[in-house]
Amino acid sequence: MSDSNSGEIPRGNAAGFIKYFKNDITSGFFVFLIALPLCLGISVASGYPPIAGIFTAIIGAILTTFISNSELTIKGPAAGMIVIVIGCVNEFGGPGNVDAYRAALAVGVVAAGFQIVFGLLRGGILSEFFPLSAVHGMLAAIGVIIIIKHIPVVLGYEGAKGGPLEMLVQIPHYISEANPAIAAIGVVGVIIMFTWPVLAKKLSALKKIPAPIVVLAVTIPMGMYFNLLEPHSYVVQGRTYQLGEQYLVEMPDRIFGMFDYITFPDFSVLDDPRAWTWIFMFFAIGSLESLLSAKAVDMIDPWKRKSNMNRDVVAVGSANLLASFIGGLPMISEIVRSRANIDNGARTRFSDMWHGVFLLICVALIPTLLHLIPLAALAAMLIFTGWRLAHPNEFIHVLHIGREQLAIFVTTLVAVLATDLLTGIGIGIGMKVLIHIFNGVPIGSFFWPYLDVEEVDDKTVKITARRSAVFSNWIPFRKQIIELGFSKHRNVIVDLSDTRLVDHSVMDKLHDLEKDFEQEGLVLTITGLDSHQPLSDHAQAARRLRT
Repeated sequence: MSDSNSGEIPRGNAAGFIKYFKNDITSGFFVFLIALPLCLGISVASGYPPIAGIFTAIIGAILTTFISNSELTIKGPAAGMIVIVIGCVNEFGGPGNVDAYRAALAVGVVAAGFQIVFGLLRGGILSEFFPLSAVHGMLAAIGVIIIIKHIPVVLGYEGAKGGPLEMLVQIPHYISEANPAIAAIGVVGVIIMFTWPVLAKKLSALKKIPAPIVVLAVTIPMGMYFNLLEPHSYVVQGRTYQLGEQYLVEMPDRIFGMFDYITFPDFSVLDDPRAWTWIFMFFAIGSLESLLSAKAVDMIDPWKRKSNMNRDVVAVGSANLLASFIGGLPMISEIVRSRANIDNGARTRFSDMWHGVFLLICVALIPTLLHLIPLAALAAMLIFTGWRLAHPNEFIHVLHIGREQLAIFVTTLVAVLATDLLTGIGIGIGMKVLIHIFNGVPIGSFFWPYLDVEEVDDKTVKITARRSAVFSNWIPFRKQIIELGFSKHRNVIVDLSDTRLVDHSVMDKLHDLEKDFEQEGLVLTITGLDSHQPLSDHAQAARRLRT
């Protein structure tokens, strides 16, 4: 009988380490297989040395295991941070420039310090502020940017530059100027990444083999066949192309050579006002993504364990501080590897630790083997990651919630592509505010909920919300529900009959709170929506008061 069926809840303590050793080390090994190529690829895409991503994953896995109480989240580099990190590197000189790299490390250290303070001041609650459609629009935009940026890498085209929209119109040029040998490797990698999940669904025996490992198993021999270790040229249809180590992952050339790559920050960059813009970006976007990912993992945890979000931010910040100080990328709680961790039977946070241990052993002992990995293969994996972030189903799902949610989603996506992440999500939030004003939300209730509290009996309390219940006033609204429910261990009735609008973000978060109350043996009841018109057929669609 599984633990989830028996009612026993696994815990990441000394007893849990021993009891669930086999489950956690097995899952840690499979997560390591997925993480290894992704960490390398994300690091290269971010303008850092490939090994920087491994530094981050090792430190994140081992250190956060003993600070965070998040049992199943995997900490490490994430595709969602690529756009920010490469932007910072470009600001100070671009990839391959040691000064730019060291400047970005200094930015990472200071941003990590802010994350630690943020967590200690219980700032994790701010993850509740951002409207869901704007956040998903931002993530979809990141996915589109990742795809656009890596198409030339897959094709072996060198020197691609510009913003995502500029590069988008250059794709036909990248194709016409592709290096055939590298493009063969990259295209094969893309085909494997997209077809392997389909094959794994039909053949259960393939499910345990991660697609990135299949890509490496096929593309490394291809790279050896094309002799990428030696610089040489070849001719196809009268055109001469160059091959060499520039198309392979840069790795140490000896055992334990990874320690030669330790690089320290250049804190003199903090005198440059531009650095503080990137510090804020690292801190704000990194913290938001990490919190959202950790919450998402809690929702799919088979035992429904709840992470302390403030403690998790402190853990991520502490690991980021150390990682950035020795040359590593920023890290977050990463959703894809966390999902794999759950699927492979992890029980406690020690599975995260084991995946870091396997990474350390691999990079310390067999770096020359890792050097055989073609960059085009890593780019193929990142294109698939970008596709998952910007999958057409995301658009369909948001449309199902409501047309106004699709407008916010698309506005944020386009704005991010045309500007940057912070400006883009700000424009998306602005769109949401305009839609709320159109739907009758009073300006005065945007940032403060008008709540009346009354006793029903000694076990139940009623909260009546007036004017509006929207994303921007949700934090104090939620605080009232939590204090009256969990702190005093009472059932709570939330009456929304006097609100002009209850938006999708609040509907979704109330739905989550209903589950939280149930786990605590309490009841959260939502009433007063009969007088409201849903803006779609979705269960968590926004509700507008009928007039």
